[in-house]
Amino acid sequence: MKLLYSPASPYSAKARMAARHLGIEITEVKTDTNANPPDLIDNNPLGKIPVLILDGEPPVYDSVAIMHYLDRLSGGKLYPKKDAKRTEVEVLEALCDGIMDCLLAIIYERRFHPEDKIHQPWIDKQWEKVVRGLDHLEKNLPKTGKKLNGGHFALAALIGYLDLRFNGQWAEGRPELASWPDIFSKRFSHYGEMKSVG
Repeated sequence: MKLLYSPASPYSAKARMAARHLGIEITEVKTDTNANPPDLIDNNPLGKIPVLILDGEPPVYDSVAIMHYLDRLSGGKLYPKKDAKRTEVEVLEALCDGIMDCLLAIIYERRFHPEDKIHQPWIDKQWEKVVRGLDHLEKNLPKTGKKLNGGHFALAALIGYLDLRFNGQWAEGRPELASWPDIFSKRFSHYGEMKSVG
C-alpha cells in the first residue's frame, strides 16, 4: 500500500496519523498536486490528495473513505462499535474537515488571485464559519482517553493546520482547544512529526 500525500495537507496528516496509530504499514509518497503526476491522476480523477493505492484493488480517496478503509483493515479499531458513539465521532470528523475546507478556501483565494482580485467578503464568510466551528469545539471537545478514534485524528490535523497557516489568529479565547494537543500528544507520541508542515 502507498499513500500519496502532501506535508502541508491536513487531510493527509489525518490519514497518516491514523495509519501510524493502527500500526498499518503504508509507504508514504510526497506528491505535488500542481504537477498532476500520472500516479495521482491515474488513481484519482480529481487529482486531489490523499490517495491510498492498493495492490490489486481500486484506489481509495478522499480522506474520509481512507479512514473508513483503515478502520475495516484494523478490525474496527478507528471508530466506536456502538452506533450512537460512532455517529458522534463521525460528526466530529465532519466538523473538523469542514473547518479545514473553509481554511483552504481562504488560502486558495489569497494564493491564486492577484491582490486586486481577492474577494474579501468571500474570505470573511469562510472565516465566520471557522470561528463558529472553533467556538463549538472549544465548548464540546471530545474525551481523549487511551482509545483514540477518527475524530481525534481529524481534530489533531485541524489544529496542526491552524498552527501552520493561521498561527496567532485562532487560539486566543479558546484555552481548551489550544491546549488539547498536549493531551493528544500524550496518547499519540508521533503528533509533532506528523501534523501538517509546510
